[in-house]
Amino acid sequence: MIEISVNRDKCIKCGRCINICPDLIFYKGENGLATQNEQTCIGCGHCVSACPADAITHSLFPQDKIHKFSLADYPAPEQIMTLIKGRRSNRFMSSQQISEDMLKMIVEAAYRAPTATNSQNLEFTLITDIEKIREVTSFTIETFYNIRKLLANRVVAPITKLLMPKTFAMVPMLDRLKAEFEKGNDNVMRKATAMLIISAPKGDRFGAENANLAYQNASLMAESLGVAQFYTGFVLSATRLKKGELEKRLGIKGVMCAGMALGMPQFRFEKYTDRIDIDFTQI
Repeated sequence: MIEISVNRDKCIKCGRCINICPDLIFYKGENGLATQNEQTCIGCGHCVSACPADAITHSLFPQDKIHKFSLADYPAPEQIMTLIKGRRSNRFMSSQQISEDMLKMIVEAAYRAPTATNSQNLEFTLITDIEKIREVTSFTIETFYNIRKLLANRVVAPITKLLMPKTFAMVPMLDRLKAEFEKGNDNVMRKATAMLIISAPKGDRFGAENANLAYQNASLMAESLGVAQFYTGFVLSATRLKKGELEKRLGIKGVMCAGMALGMPQFRFEKYTDRIDIDFTQI
């Protein structure tokens, strides 16, 4: 049972909690600040984080779960922009292992991302077993190669080539991918020594959005730590074609919604290039 109370002796009546609470739990009563419908609280912690007088007591957030920090410790906007501009998908990885501390920071960064209605229901699976990573590649190639067989079928091929030329163009690429994998070269996960899979409960309508917000956090943290990473979009496409199969093999309960390959880079980029000039609409 959620319990929220306000110490009126401490309260300075700034109104921050009233304005910040997404569930309208706080309001101005006859005798000062009051609460209502506490059981509708989603546990976001906005109220205790916003209160400058420490006047709010929340059963979900005892003192050991409330941490003060200085805004002076934030990186400058220019530093954040440099990190964003410099971040790249780096697939040129070494055999060096990523330290446990770095991996934990990357997972925590992902976990810290917001989730719709503060559900906090994402599942994080960190794979460091190289054989398991190889199994992910095997599943991906196997899934797409079955489609390749259909595309190259003597009856289907002329139609596919005419109506879906870009799709048909994947045939030689898939042939190369499979041939290289059989030689021991993994061109799906490259030489990643770790993989982070972010999954959501089945039927969660915000699962993909939540997972990709978490991915962005993890990606920026990896970049700041000097860990090479890239989004495993090819793997995700395969999981959508064979729903539930990879999750079952890896023991994941939910649906895989985002994933990233991780490894220590053989080199780091020290230059960034400009993108096509930005064109946006302001209304």
